[in-house]
Amino acid sequence: MFNFLKQVGDYAKDAAQAAKYIGQGLSVTFDHMQRRPVTVQYPYEKLIPSERYRGRIHYEFDKCISCEVCVRVCPINLPIVDWEFDKTTKKKKLNHYSIDFGVCIFCGNCVEYCPTNCLSMTEEYELAAYDRHELNYDSVALGRLPYKVTQDPMVTPLREFAYLPKGEMDPHDLPPDAQRAGKRPEELVAELKRTTVPAQPES
Repeated sequence: MFNFLKQVGDYAKDAAQAAKYIGQGLSVTFDHMQRRPVTVQYPYEKLIPSERYRGRIHYEFDKCISCEVCVRVCPINLPIVDWEFDKTTKKKKLNHYSIDFGVCIFCGNCVEYCPTNCLSMTEEYELAAYDRHELNYDSVALGRLPYKVTQDPMVTPLREFAYLPKGEMDPHDLPPDAQRAGKRPEELVAELKRTTVPAQPES
């Protein structure tokens, strides 16, 4: 008799523990039901890159002076600058410029230190290729205008959650001039000026 009651008690205890674990799992499920979906239906939907996104490097051949500053500041000496000295003009003549995006770490040093601003970071992040040698972009490929998600009529651009306006959970059908959550830098500066009280001179 006592053995039977012990078995019933153990069974009830196991059933209660199983119900507790199921409840914990369902609580996580119900919590995620209140959040916006994070799945992007790529390639029909694409995320708009955040501000100051470091994507494919854009290169302007006519601005380059072959100074090789980009090579010196690159952590892996990546850009290949091929030039020859023109004796008639006594200047460097640029023959070839290339960057291998299969090796590039997108640190942006070359863009920051370029004296003529011939390099710039773009929003383009689709650099996949079947052959790694295709990721070695020459000056022609680097000079191609960057692809923008917002300018493609076949793609629905989606904003990342941190860049949605306050209270918005759905990234679809937002007006293009919708402000992201939070205050702009100039608004923060103005607020600091209002709250900062100038120190009174001692008499």
